[in-house]
Amino acid sequence: MAEKALLARVKALEDEVERLKAQLKAESVEERTETSPHPKPEVPNHQKDEEKRPKAKKRGAERPFDFSAHPSRHVALRLAYLGWQYQGFAVQENTDNTVEARLFEALLKTKLIQERQTSNYHRCGRTDKGVSAFAQVISIDLRSNQFGGGLGVTVPPGVEDKGKAVSNELPYVKMLNRVLSQDIRILQWAPVETGFSARFDCKSRTYRYYFPRGDLDVDLMAEAAKRYEGTHDFRNLCKMDVGNGVLQFQRTILSASIQPAKVEPTVSNDPHQLCVFQVQGLAFLYHQVRCMMAVLLLIGQKLESSEIMNQLMDVEKNPRKPQYSMAVDYPLVLYDCHFEGVSWRTDPEEENHVLNFLHQHWVQTAVKTQVLFGMIQGLQNNITGETSSLQCWLMEGTRQKKYRPLLDRPRCESLESRIQHFVKRGRLEQEEGENGEETTVFRGKRSKHSHLMTANQPQEQKHGAKTEDSPLQTL
Repeated sequence: MAEKALLARVKALEDEVERLKAQLKAESVEERTETSPHPKPEVPNHQKDEEKRPKAKKRGAERPFDFSAHPSRHVALRLAYLGWQYQGFAVQENTDNTVEARLFEALLKTKLIQERQTSNYHRCGRTDKGVSAFAQVISIDLRSNQFGGGLGVTVPPGVEDKGKAVSNELPYVKMLNRVLSQDIRILQWAPVETGFSARFDCKSRTYRYYFPRGDLDVDLMAEAAKRYEGTHDFRNLCKMDVGNGVLQFQRTILSASIQPAKVEPTVSNDPHQLCVFQVQGLAFLYHQVRCMMAVLLLIGQKLESSEIMNQLMDVEKNPRKPQYSMAVDYPLVLYDCHFEGVSWRTDPEEENHVLNFLHQHWVQTAVKTQVLFGMIQGLQNNITGETSSLQCWLMEGTRQKKYRPLLDRPRCESLESRIQHFVKRGRLEQEEGENGEETTVFRGKRSKHSHLMTANQPQEQKHGAKTEDSPLQTL
C-alpha cells in the first residue's frame, strides 16, 4: 500500500510541473504580445556585435568596371605551360579544359580585357592535346594606366590625364600569374605596335621532341633528319586539314637535328639516355612534327631506310599518304617563337617563382624516374638469360607483330579527292580565277563558338590570306 501511495504522489507532482510549465509559457507569450506586435527572437551577443559592424558591399552589387575610362595597350605576352593535363592550347567546342580557356578566365578576372571578341587577340600557334610550350606568344589589347600615351597605347576620346605621373605600366605578369594555375605561367611581356600580330609577325618557330636512345640508331636518325631541311611538300608528313581551308602543303624547314638532351660523355651509349629532335621552321602543318618524328623512329629502328623520307616528300610519285601512326604527344614542346624588334620585359620576382615551381616539379618527377629505374635494374639483375631491350614506346596505336613497309601500306585519300569532298559539303567553293584557272576558296563553317573562333578575322584580312601557319596549326 505504501508503494502505491508513493507512485500516486509522484504522478501528481509530475502533473503539477507540467501545469506550471504551460502557465509560464502562456504568460510569456501574453507579455511579448503586449510589448511588441511583432516579437523578434532573442539574438545571441556575437550576432549583435556583427550587426553593429558596417556591412561590406556584396560582390553582386559592385559597380560595373568602366573600361572606356582607361587606355588600352597592345602587348605581346610570352607564356609557358605544361600541356599534359590539357586538351590543347586553343579554345574548343566540346571542352573548356584548354590553356586558352584558362588564360581568358584570368584576363577577364583581372579586368585586363572586357571580352575576347574586342581584345584584338592573336596566338602564335596552336599546340595539340598533351603538348607543352616554353615560349608560346600571344598578342592582345590590355587595360593600361598610361594616360599620357606610349608604344601600343590607345587613349579613348574624351579621357584626359588625371595629372598623376605614371611611370610603370600595370604589372601584367604578376597580375595574371596570381590567378592562373601553377602549370600555366606568364614569363614576359612587351609593348608592341598596334598592328603587331603574334601569328603573322613570327619569323620562325622551334619545336623539341624528347625520346630515349634505347636500341635506336641515333646517328642514322640524325643523318636522316637533315633531309627535312629546305622547302618541301609535307602532305605525306602531316594530317591534311582540307576541311578548314588548308590547301597548300609546302613548308620551309630551316634546321633539323638530333642530339643528346644532356651531354654525359661517360655514358654516351646508355639506352636510357634522353635525346632531342629539334626542328626550326617558318610554319608547321597539323600534326607535322609528330609525323616527322614517327618516320625518324621507324628509321632509328631500321624498319625503314633514310630514302623513305625523300619518297614521302616526292608527291608526284607518292601523291597519297601511307597509313601510319604518329608519335605520341607528351614529349613535344613548342620551345621558341622568334620575333624581331620585340623588347621583352621581365619581372625577376616572378621568374624566381616560376623557377621554384619547375624545380619542385622536376624533383618530384626525377625521384619517380629513379624509383622506376631502380626497379628495372633489380629485374635485369635477377634475369639470368638474355635481358629484354628497351623498346620504342613512343608510337600511337598497337605495335605490329610483323612490320609492313610504309610504301606497301594502304593509302589515304588524295588531296584532290578531299577537296571535292568538301566542295560537295559546301565548305569549299571552286571559282574561276583571273587567268581562267579554277581556284578553290574556303567558305568556313559556323558553330556555337564561332564568335570566339573568328575573333581574329579583321586582323587576318588586314595582313592578307596566308597559307603558312594555318588557323589550325595544331601539332
